[in-house]
Amino acid sequence: MRSFDLLPVLPEINALQSGMRKLSGDYIAEAEKHGHSEDVCTYVKCDIGMLKKGNIGPTGERLPPPDLLLLSYTGCFTFMKWFELLRQEYDCPVAMLHVPYQSEGRILPHHVEYIVQQLRTEVIPKLEAISGRRYDEDRLREMLRLSAQAEDDLVWVLESAKNVPSPIDAYFGGVYYIGPMFTAFRGTAEGVSYYRVLREEVAGRLRAGLGPLTPEGSQGKERYRLVMEGPPNWTSFREFWKMFYDEGAVVVASSYTKVGGLYDGGFRHDPKRPLETLAEYCMGCYTNLGLPTRLALLERYIREYRADGFMINSIKSCNSFSVGQLLLLRQLEQSTGVPGGFIESDLVDPRYFSAANIKNRIESYLQMLEQKRTGVNA
Repeated sequence: MRSFDLLPVLPEINALQSGMRKLSGDYIAEAEKHGHSEDVCTYVKCDIGMLKKGNIGPTGERLPPPDLLLLSYTGCFTFMKWFELLRQEYDCPVAMLHVPYQSEGRILPHHVEYIVQQLRTEVIPKLEAISGRRYDEDRLREMLRLSAQAEDDLVWVLESAKNVPSPIDAYFGGVYYIGPMFTAFRGTAEGVSYYRVLREEVAGRLRAGLGPLTPEGSQGKERYRLVMEGPPNWTSFREFWKMFYDEGAVVVASSYTKVGGLYDGGFRHDPKRPLETLAEYCMGCYTNLGLPTRLALLERYIREYRADGFMINSIKSCNSFSVGQLLLLRQLEQSTGVPGGFIESDLVDPRYFSAANIKNRIESYLQMLEQKRTGVNA
């Protein structure tokens, strides 16, 4: 889209930002007044409610109507229904990029060909029509080159958590590391600069033996190393994070930071194969993976990052993440011997973040880890 000088506006990110700004509760209530069930994805209800209440974006500015609705379906069926609802609201063309699910745990050649064909026949012509520009593959190649450069530094930052103590938190802090790459700055010189500065900062913390930065400064002693599965809660993000760093718990790897690409698995955007690499990227997002592949990834993180335990934050309204998580919990415990914890919240619905209940579960789980470490029976 950016190679056509078009600005992508991402409804999911708008919902996330509305949640962090304490706006999502009213938007969700508005959507439910219009008949949307309590069980519908709260990103969807937040976006629809925002639209119904005047379409004032998270920063306080009214969002202009789109020139195109472009749906890239990667593992979450809800997005199809979401964009059906948006199509009812906006008088503009629609383009859909259907991405095959990785049911066999690998990307096959005919999958790539299928996506590339859609890019050539469905997506590019509509981008040309609304932008008035011809598709410029050389420009896209340059943006892909910049993306790969930034991806190298992002992976270095994420893998710095293999050190003890970890200089980063790869879940809460990781949100700020993946944000530029997964939203506004992919394929830009500014994105390359951001990740180079980030890498240098983290390298400095590593040399100094410092732990992660938190909203209250440097985290103290690292007592527990955790792997996290599932998205964080956005309406109480800082309070949620504090429950961990107050206890000396550091998340050293997470699945959420892979929703925008498994770069630490070796993928890089390849400017020599521009459309093919875009197809492979779409298929490699975490939510497009089957349970066996997710299980193997989490198991690798637990082992490689020397985790003391792992936790699952099960999101009430997100089937893409939550389906199968109890099975993941049991199988990970069996395969690694590392104990798991389970908490429940939601993405942007404040009604489903019970601070006292979640805090109690986290503290109880960490106490159990401590007892296991010291050999003290409960």
